[in-house]
Amino acid sequence: MITPRYLLPFDSKRAVHRFADVLVIGGGLAGLRAANAVEPNQSVLVVTKDQLRESNSAYAQGGIAGVLDPDDCFESHVADTLVAGGNLCDQTIVDMVIREGPRRIEELVRWGTKFDQDDGEISLGREGGHSYERIVHARGDATGKEVMRAVIKRTRDTSNIDIWENAFTVDLLTYEGRCRGALIFNANDQPIMVWAKETILCTGGAGQVFRESTNPSVATGDGLALAYRAGVQLRDMEFFQFHPTVLYIAGASRSLITEAVRGEGAHLVDCNGERFMSIYDPRAELAPRDVVSQSIIRQMTKTKHANVFLDLSHLDAEHVMARFPGIAKACSKFGLDITSDHIPVRPGAHYMIGGVTVDRQGRTSLPGLWAAGEVTSSGLHGANRLASNSLLEGLVYGTHAGEAASRAAAEVPTNMVVPRIQHPVHARHESFDVADVRVSLKSLMGRLAGVERDAEGLQEAVDSIRSFAAYVMPHQFDVVEGWELQNLLLTASCIVDAALARMESRGVHFRSDFPQPDDQNWRRHLTMQIDVDGGHPKADSMLPTSESVEVGFSVEG
Repeated sequence: MITPRYLLPFDSKRAVHRFADVLVIGGGLAGLRAANAVEPNQSVLVVTKDQLRESNSAYAQGGIAGVLDPDDCFESHVADTLVAGGNLCDQTIVDMVIREGPRRIEELVRWGTKFDQDDGEISLGREGGHSYERIVHARGDATGKEVMRAVIKRTRDTSNIDIWENAFTVDLLTYEGRCRGALIFNANDQPIMVWAKETILCTGGAGQVFRESTNPSVATGDGLALAYRAGVQLRDMEFFQFHPTVLYIAGASRSLITEAVRGEGAHLVDCNGERFMSIYDPRAELAPRDVVSQSIIRQMTKTKHANVFLDLSHLDAEHVMARFPGIAKACSKFGLDITSDHIPVRPGAHYMIGGVTVDRQGRTSLPGLWAAGEVTSSGLHGANRLASNSLLEGLVYGTHAGEAASRAAAEVPTNMVVPRIQHPVHARHESFDVADVRVSLKSLMGRLAGVERDAEGLQEAVDSIRSFAAYVMPHQFDVVEGWELQNLLLTASCIVDAALARMESRGVHFRSDFPQPDDQNWRRHLTMQIDVDGGHPKADSMLPTSESVEVGFSVEG
């Protein structure tokens, strides 16, 4: 495990101080839902490092899973989630989130979200791993954009919520064992100490750790790194979900091809035009994402081809164009007609399943800090997220975290004590090529810690990341690109250390040297946490069957 360093990139005497009852870090669906859950008599500050529209939430194509069909039931949705989760979900959490789902979807409708309809009723789609049609979607394959449009409007219209865009959160501020807010650089590169009674972390995912990813450029694992540096417990960092079908055009940016395409009946074929999914799983194209991703990788290896293809040519062309206008437009840029041409796809990093450990209210291990959405490990997803459960989790946990933080803030005295900030020491200022290190990191993560992993490759990744970190982590940056690189390195380090420690295959974590799940030894969570007082990882309990683990893991049954 590499050692994180807290380095204030400025003279704290020139910092501006700002106070808020509740600070929300992150402007995706979870963050904005949390902000809207705070009582109207309390001040809320939402900070996001880009525009509000730039988040994983906005790029979500498939939709939101919810039991709305009279023929469907909560028990079925729960069962599907548990099956996909690789026997590692928290059933109590799964039941809570799914039963609250319809209420949150109806709330979005009241806030102005225009979901697609058939004959006056919300239309429902089906995706891999689901037993019924229960996915609400909007504008065909642009659900995230429509949901975020409505939620952003409501948030901007709410008088007690202030929004800072293009504001980068460098680190959490902690004092006497409690989170007190965050250090933020605004759009004018002005350092601001935001002191908050309660802070909610909703920073999203970390797909930019990998070369092939569906995530926007902002998904650099910032929240995970912020939390880890502050001594907050992380959990299940080895579980990173790869989406099976990412548009693969050499030299072009990657675009997600939603799960719903296969839900509508699309086939996966190899370079010879042969359907292959039934060889690997009887559910064929409707198998869960981990199964489909692993099957695609094996078929690519078998055929010695860089990708496989989605085939929609047997489906009604008019329906396909109406259902997937965004995908049709994206493919047309490369001369592809989705109604007749084979669409080249391969797996890409998509969703961070592990993250900051939270309870059912969104409480983290650090008093004063709450979290919601993709940055968390709530117990809903287990070892593999069921399609379209992520926006659902963001809505439910955003609500819970916002309400809980609001209640806690009401108990904190108004006259907050502002601690004196100590200046950093031993910082380095040598110049180096940040972009080159970032590309190298992303490449090695895709090659050594992707869909399939083994001990040799993971150890190589550990050693390479440690080598990068030796000169990157002590460096004192004053630009976003440098801070992001440090966050990417720290997040990558957590992922590969956890993946090396879990000596089995479960859900999205596939070890070719341990290809089977091992419930007796590994049906458990792996947590990691540093001792911020001593600066060293806690290691009160080591992993089973290992005598040489040096990272700060503990094991939860």
